[in-house]
Amino acid sequence: MALRPTIYKLSISLSDIDKNHYDQLTLTVAQHPSETLERMFVRILTYCSNVSSGLNFTAGLSTPDEPDIVETDLQGRIMHWIDVGEPAFERIKKASRIAQTLSIYSFNKKSDTWWQQERLFFDKLNINVNQFEWLQIQALASLVERTMELSITISENTFFVASAKGNVEADCINLKTVSQPHNKMR
Repeated sequence: MALRPTIYKLSISLSDIDKNHYDQLTLTVAQHPSETLERMFVRILTYCSNVSSGLNFTAGLSTPDEPDIVETDLQGRIMHWIDVGEPAFERIKKASRIAQTLSIYSFNKKSDTWWQQERLFFDKLNINVNQFEWLQIQALASLVERTMELSITISENTFFVASAKGNVEADCINLKTVSQPHNKMR
């Protein structure tokens, strides 16, 4: 018998000071049986950092050819492909051919080693690469409850997360930024 995902319900008061975006989000997030709480929380933070009308969580780990989060336009074209973790270069190279913008959010204890090994390859691609601090993400995972009310404030790439269980600050370091808007002709 296959294991089922664990479902989490979130009410998020979002204040993204960097982008002057303020919103009240109601999210249902499925945690894949093989996904850690830390990874799931990074998906939530990543969603909040990139929120737009066409942004959605995908089936994620259960569908390896899809991003973790995707923004599509009204015609179904992939506008923004977002991967969480430390993806292989070939996966990102392939995704960069079909997505207008591509971002990676790395987060775990092997993240520094992954970036040192892959940096030269990723420098060839027009992508964004970000890294959360592992110990801070572990602290965020301790806030998780099946139903959560969160206040998330983003300022200067720092996420201030407040919940009934406590407050945690998580820094997001920008490792690589797309130098110019990525406009592909379709």
